[in-house]
Amino acid sequence: MSVRLRLFVMMVLEFFIWGAWLPLIFGYLPSLKFTPAEQSWILNAFPIAAIVGMFFSNQFADRNFAAEKFLAFSHLVGGLAILGCAFTKDFWPFFALMLVHCLLYVPTISITNSIAFANMKDAKNEFGIVRMGGTIGWILAAWPFTFILVDWTAVKAANPQGMVDWLGTVLKNGLTGDALKEATKWTFIIAGIASLALALFSLALPHTPAKKPESRDSENLAWLEAIKLLKHPFVLILWVVTFIDAFVHNSYFNWTGSFLSTDVAAGGVGIPGNWIMPVMSIGQIAEILTMVILGVTLKNLGWKWTMVIGVLGHAIRFAVYAFLPQHKELIIFVQVVHGICYAFFFATVYIFVDEVFPKDSRSSAQGLFNVMILGVGALVANSVCPYLMQEIFTKDKIVDFKTLFLVPCFASLIAATALALFFDVPKKQETTASL
Repeated sequence: MSVRLRLFVMMVLEFFIWGAWLPLIFGYLPSLKFTPAEQSWILNAFPIAAIVGMFFSNQFADRNFAAEKFLAFSHLVGGLAILGCAFTKDFWPFFALMLVHCLLYVPTISITNSIAFANMKDAKNEFGIVRMGGTIGWILAAWPFTFILVDWTAVKAANPQGMVDWLGTVLKNGLTGDALKEATKWTFIIAGIASLALALFSLALPHTPAKKPESRDSENLAWLEAIKLLKHPFVLILWVVTFIDAFVHNSYFNWTGSFLSTDVAAGGVGIPGNWIMPVMSIGQIAEILTMVILGVTLKNLGWKWTMVIGVLGHAIRFAVYAFLPQHKELIIFVQVVHGICYAFFFATVYIFVDEVFPKDSRSSAQGLFNVMILGVGALVANSVCPYLMQEIFTKDKIVDFKTLFLVPCFASLIAATALALFFDVPKKQETTASL
């Protein structure tokens, strides 16, 4: 197997793990009778790990271990931890297992990038193809569940004749209600198996030795320098908008699975349980296609308006959720917007920092925005979203999805307006001089 193919498979497995357990966990935790506060603690294990990783574990792993060995160890222990989540229904064990998994998994996101960059001959031309494996892995994680989250009693009762009839019967008899929530434990089992597979596969990756540490002073001052960047109005505006967009982005994951699976009579869409993850994976398919046209879009619309479109996409999707839930086909189609939102905002932010900031400020700036995207925005969303849905917008066990979805809808409109009115991108020479 060529080096590039091994790196591609590494990315597929890396993001398959995350994509397997994340989409359905938001509806699974309430079924275990965890309180909204307990749900928030579990959901926040990932952003907490992301924040810890930004300040400590990523550098620690990078500078003390061969990357492929750290990857193998992390996915071995982390895989066993996420497997354990499938077999516990008590809060403290569940939280402890999820925290162990996330603390070990999150650093591997950057470690896999490090392995890829260290072992490519032409990173500029090769990395995009290798990294696409991660998006494909997320998409692939959805499809085993079309055959796992199935009401096999109904399939047996239908007595299908022949392979085609059997396949059609299976695909249209997904689990719903309490049975779906109970079977969601399989998402952790599949994630765990994929993690253990990557632990084994890591031993076949090219040797990537630990990096030599840079000067301790520059390491200690990196985050101070990052905070100083906020004195520039265009950086501060983009940073605040990034926080709002990250909150809205994570609201999508918190609420969409429950919305899709809830019966039409209760205000949901009524999609069978085995189709929820494939429907949500449409966003990742759209992300691949959107990334192809991102360069042309940036050239024609510029930084500001590309990002405005990315933020407004959230508003459009949540407006469709709120006002047109009875149109199942439209709800499925609007998942495309998720990929557009990611590429046109988050990916654009990363490219913007790399293009606009001077070389000696880029690392600090990327870290500054990473804290918002993977850490603080997700932390706030995971703390607020369970409470909003289960305590504020639920009455007589029926969720008022329409009013609930107006919260992220209006938040997106505010963020897009702030970008349009107040985000003025300085010319590159002006940025270099001021930063």
